[in-house]
Amino acid sequence: MRSRSRPVGDDPAPAPAQVPPTRTDRSGLDPRRLRADDLRYLLAVARTGRLVTAAEVLGVDHTTVSRRITALEKSLGVRLMERGAEGWALTDAGKAVSASARTIEDALVRVVDAVSGQDAPSILGTVRVSAPDGFGTVFATPALARVRRRHPRLHVELITATRQLNLRPAGFDLTLTIGRPPRSRLVTEHLTDYALGLYASDEYLARCGPPGEVADLREHPLIFYIESMLQVGDLDIERHLPGMTPAFSSTNVFAQLEATRVGAGVGVLPAFLADRAGLRRLLVDEVDIRLPITLAVRREAVTHPAVRAVRDALHHEVADRTAELLPGESGRTPRSNARLL
Repeated sequence: MRSRSRPVGDDPAPAPAQVPPTRTDRSGLDPRRLRADDLRYLLAVARTGRLVTAAEVLGVDHTTVSRRITALEKSLGVRLMERGAEGWALTDAGKAVSASARTIEDALVRVVDAVSGQDAPSILGTVRVSAPDGFGTVFATPALARVRRRHPRLHVELITATRQLNLRPAGFDLTLTIGRPPRSRLVTEHLTDYALGLYASDEYLARCGPPGEVADLREHPLIFYIESMLQVGDLDIERHLPGMTPAFSSTNVFAQLEATRVGAGVGVLPAFLADRAGLRRLLVDEVDIRLPITLAVRREAVTHPAVRAVRDALHHEVADRTAELLPGESGRTPRSNARLL
């Protein structure tokens, strides 16, 4: 059984290592002096952002991972990885090395498949996905489950948090975020749009009555995110309902959903959650918020077969369930602004 992964911040600090000297002339580098197996350790940390998780994937301890990467850096005379606030990330030199290393890794997998008699190439390893709470649970989870059924040697990890796209990515292979991304080191594409609207329970409407127009919302408790803790600008309530202040707030969309369901007020909720809960849509024509979901991949993971399998599964999931994401637009073909993926 695989041990439970520690959070990114729990990675034990490796033993202090001397920064390898930067060689201005690398013409004397001899490929025969390099240990090709060390490249697997570099790739594992690059994909997970953590020594501990990389060690679990490789079946060794984290000190071995640290030692092998340090040896590779010493052989090449360059720093390949640097530690940031959210884990380990490749330097520019590390990105160049890992791009070539993936070819070696893929060749090893093909060798194993050849001797084992497999017709199709194996998809194995660990893919870590980050997604917003609601979308990650309702859409990413079934997509990941189907990938696992098709590729039982693949391990998938799902982190759910509604937050802004990290400009210095670490600790995941693929992330889903709300809104359009700023320029970053990630390869991004538009995955889908989804609708939000005003919802209330039958009990609440029987007790307080429905708002007749948007201005009437000032007489109703509004349920939404905590403004001071909101990490996604596209969810700023001021952008969609100027002058409105939530009376019940939470950082978790499922808490907002439950508060609406038990009659705490009028919730600003994703249609794919509210409709499943049997809530009543209010002011449909006046309040119809549409937001994009962006899919982003760590540049060094773009060509990895497991990451591509997860990416394809997510596209199929949203294509098959457009009616839940955008009620009334089931016949619409989802647009895609794919870049490089």
